[in-house]
Amino acid sequence: MAGTTTAPTAVPRGLAGVVVTDTELGDVRGREGFYHYRQYSAVELAQSRTFEDVWHLMFHGALPDTAERAAFTARTARLRHLPDGVRAALPGIARTGASSGPLAGLRTALSLLGAAKGFRPVYDLAAGERADDALAACAAVPTLLTALYRLGQGLEPVEPRDDLPYAANYLYMLTGSEPEPERARAVERYLISTVDHGFNASTFTARVVASTGADVAASLVAAVGALSGPLHGGAPSRALDTLDAIGTPDRIDGWIRERVLAGERIMGFGHPVYRTEDPRSRMLRGIAEGFGGPLVSFAVEVERRVEAILAELKPGRELHTNVEFYAGVVMELCGLPRAMFTPTFCAARVVGWSANILEQSADSKIIRPAARYVGPPPPQPVPAI
Repeated sequence: MAGTTTAPTAVPRGLAGVVVTDTELGDVRGREGFYHYRQYSAVELAQSRTFEDVWHLMFHGALPDTAERAAFTARTARLRHLPDGVRAALPGIARTGASSGPLAGLRTALSLLGAAKGFRPVYDLAAGERADDALAACAAVPTLLTALYRLGQGLEPVEPRDDLPYAANYLYMLTGSEPEPERARAVERYLISTVDHGFNASTFTARVVASTGADVAASLVAAVGALSGPLHGGAPSRALDTLDAIGTPDRIDGWIRERVLAGERIMGFGHPVYRTEDPRSRMLRGIAEGFGGPLVSFAVEVERRVEAILAELKPGRELHTNVEFYAGVVMELCGLPRAMFTPTFCAARVVGWSANILEQSADSKIIRPAARYVGPPPPQPVPAI
């Protein structure tokens, strides 16, 4: 009947388990400890493919052949360079947000990039034009992040190199030195493993903004804002802080027991989706063990004792390391400063966000859920002064 409205449907807090759309980009099967990008295992892709291959897969729906890989890699490399106006503004952004770090600065820099490149609302663009904007934004994010970090350290930004792959170029821009191949490959595998991961908070945020028809930069800025929260993307450095706080193997049991009994969260452990070991953690532990050394041995022992103590004190509760635990170890071993751990995650996830933005922008329906009002019953008389 005209004029009627549908009664809101109550859903779980945090929309847990609520299916809000269909996607061809991938999924997480938490009970199995498995996730995938399109039809391929994400972990297998990280083991056998390049970052550019996976980027091509997410944007174009298929892995590239040799010729397609070369063309795509060359195209994205050219897009790493920033417009002059954006480059000139970065020192001011870094100086103003010195206490907040490069991830906070990225929100401003991305907005400026979108304006400088003339990004228009996705609602007004053809599919190819949307993809062009998304490609340009993804390619520029590592340049923005590394420049903001170096400026914050009193260093000059390092211009990107077109001859280096995505991960190697990222490390080069961060440190000013071409990375050792094993370090570049370790970081590349980490980046591939974090490109996408279901409808997490930042991905959903990007899709909500894209559903309004806003431009690619606006959607990505919103996603970065969601990622900045410590419950989402801020854990890799915090997991290493846990190892620092424990200090030595003889302190593990006492430190962990005290936190578990106090009901505190142990950073780097547990995941809202996985009920088994996080497959990303398993892969990253293998990478870390390939490097070896005291930090790796200590991390493995902490993982073993945490799981044993939890089994004793919280029987029946499955709690394993998540991606952040060994991601922090791997990035530390590869020479990344801790202030760049979450930005590095962002340098990968921007591809997943963008793929989701492109998929969402093909649907003209705005995402507009309802809320259940629980305040004082209206209408009540407005009191006189």
